Amino acid sequence: MNNKGFSYYLENDKIIDYLKLSPRMRLEWLEEIDDFNRKALKGKRRIIWEKFRKGEI
Repeated sequence: MNNKGFSYYLENDKIIDYLKLSPRMRLEWLEEIDDFNRKALKGKRRIIWEKFRKGEI
């Protein structure tokens, strides 16, 4: 078993709500989350987050 990276659980209703969004709305949501992460995570925390996301740690 790989103990690197992360996983999480979403309830079915959250997934269904997301699937109801248009492709444009899904992309806008993704861009907003990415923008938030880039603004919120700086310096060493950003480096650690990138490594964690890539499964390097």
